[in-house]
Amino acid sequence: MITVGDFSVVTMKVNLGTMYDKGQGVTQDYVEAEKWYRKAAELGNAEAQLTLSMRLVGKTESNYWLRKAAEQGNVHAQILLGLRYEFRTSAPPDYAEALKWFRKGAEQGDSETQFRLGVMYYVGHGVPQDNTEAMKWFCKAAEQGQASAQHALGVMYYNSEGVPQNLVKAHVWLNLAGARGYTDAPKLRDEVAQWMTSAQIAEAQRLAKEWKPKGRD
Repeated sequence: MITVGDFSVVTMKVNLGTMYDKGQGVTQDYVEAEKWYRKAAELGNAEAQLTLSMRLVGKTESNYWLRKAAEQGNVHAQILLGLRYEFRTSAPPDYAEALKWFRKGAEQGDSETQFRLGVMYYVGHGVPQDNTEAMKWFCKAAEQGQASAQHALGVMYYNSEGVPQNLVKAHVWLNLAGARGYTDAPKLRDEVAQWMTSAQIAEAQRLAKEWKPKGRD
């Protein structure tokens, strides 16, 4: 059992790992950094477990530490673990496991895992294909400013996937996605605009300008 006093010890080990990792006040030494990250990871520090996993990519031990961090609720570990199951090349994808970890992150309000969960429902990986459920998770991510989810919503409103066609909403979400660097969004937004009236375009532009991201649920 870790006591309150142990947490300062764990923090010290993480800090030492970071110092050696970045060469802060000491000679940069990745081997020494890994040693201290491992000590903290073995004491249950989720960030150290995640960092150690990243340093061990390509080794079986990497997934062990990544799962340890994910099980503690670390959302970065949860999305990475989900992606490893979804896109693994050493064995067939395990969509059920991917879905499980994406859902855990999504339910914590993380926009990246909300988007990935939406994709799973959109394409029917690990669950029956369900555009309504996909839109629910895309909306949660898009409202936080996640560009890929915003693009997905624009496409769904344009193509009437799971919702009636709404060109104004399609234009708004594609406009927002483009502003956040989603490179394909402006071209599709302009395609949508060809089917809109001047009044609809003006309304969509106003809504995009007034839009503000929401925080986590």
